[in-house]
Amino acid sequence: MKPSVNRRRKLLGSAAGLGVSLGLGGAALPWPAAAASDDAGLDASYDVAGDIVNLENAYYGIMARPVLEDYKRNLDYLNRHNSHYLRTRFDREDMTAIRAQLAAYAGAAPGEVAITRSAVEALQNLILNYRLVTAGEAVMICNLDYGTVMDAMRELAKRRRAQLVSVTIPEPTTRQNVIDAYVEALQRHPRTRLLLLTHINHRTGLVLPVAEIARMARERGVDVVVDIAQSFGQLDFRIPDLGADFVGANLHKWIGAPLGLGFLYVREGRLQDIDIDCGNTEHPPTDIRARVNAGTLNVAAVMTIPSALAFHARIPLAARAAHLRSLRDYWVTRVCALPNVQVLTPDDAGMTGAVTSFRLKGKTSFEDNVALARTLAERHGIFTVAREGPVGGSCIRVTPSYFTTTAQLDRLVAAIRELAA
Repeated sequence: MKPSVNRRRKLLGSAAGLGVSLGLGGAALPWPAAAASDDAGLDASYDVAGDIVNLENAYYGIMARPVLEDYKRNLDYLNRHNSHYLRTRFDREDMTAIRAQLAAYAGAAPGEVAITRSAVEALQNLILNYRLVTAGEAVMICNLDYGTVMDAMRELAKRRRAQLVSVTIPEPTTRQNVIDAYVEALQRHPRTRLLLLTHINHRTGLVLPVAEIARMARERGVDVVVDIAQSFGQLDFRIPDLGADFVGANLHKWIGAPLGLGFLYVREGRLQDIDIDCGNTEHPPTDIRARVNAGTLNVAAVMTIPSALAFHARIPLAARAAHLRSLRDYWVTRVCALPNVQVLTPDDAGMTGAVTSFRLKGKTSFEDNVALARTLAERHGIFTVAREGPVGGSCIRVTPSYFTTTAQLDRLVAAIRELAA
């Protein structure tokens, strides 16, 4: 019996040419006309528990039914064929094919990509092994970056006796005042060597103009590492579009692969600037995989990457991004005029996707928003999460996904109106 990865190779071989798209039926928002060419509803491809409205989809993306079924088959195959498959076909052939497919989907070369267990692991490896920071230079973060990734930047600064500096994203936020904040910070700290940018931050959902900021940084001799944990698969872009040489990504959020998958990217020609991880001797120094030393991966999950990519490719990325933005706009436009509601992402084109946070006037502490999230769950049956870090105070993050319906968003709107009153 051949492993199911062979079947997935055929699927992904034609994925780039897939013009077939799924339309959402029932009470869900319609897909843009260019994407609505199939009678089957995408929401029908997900088995979602009905006990609560899940608007916390920025944490972990539900696998679509075809992906989940393939994952189960891969678990079964791996359990039966065990180490013989791992040490022969998987190590020698299948992992190479999967990396190539993933790289193609990301717009990269296979030698620029290494699979990790998460975006955090990818970014920690890139940051802590970055070789070019010296004593007296600076590394730069912002107040909306992911906590454990900021920790890695702090640790890098400590190890290299460098300065840690932080940019504060202003509120209300606009594209221009974000750019101005980075311009001012880079001018104030001319010895900055490494800049962390988060494409979509997990706190408010703000989309940074990464390519523009990265270009400004590059002109000043500053390297950029980009966290695309939330944006990969949610926004319409490929990695080279970002203009950054170092990138960490997630596959178990918006791509919908099994939990515990990510990858790191190092642009060709920059590998020598990232040290080998933990003295890794499994791969030669010229191999990007020497920058990852994760031990045994969840191989069945890795085997499922092609299925997740193939399912994701059924709808063009631009249509996916537009649909997710339309879900965000649906509820935001119905609450943003309420006098006691603050929406923390702007309506500027390109500044938001599916993820958006709000706060109620006067409710700025983390404890306030934990209590508010609890009220939304217990009184209204809506699952959200409190986030902290924005300059104006803590907030509630709302993240719809492909299976979210207008009826569910109407329920959220009614709850916000009641709480704001």
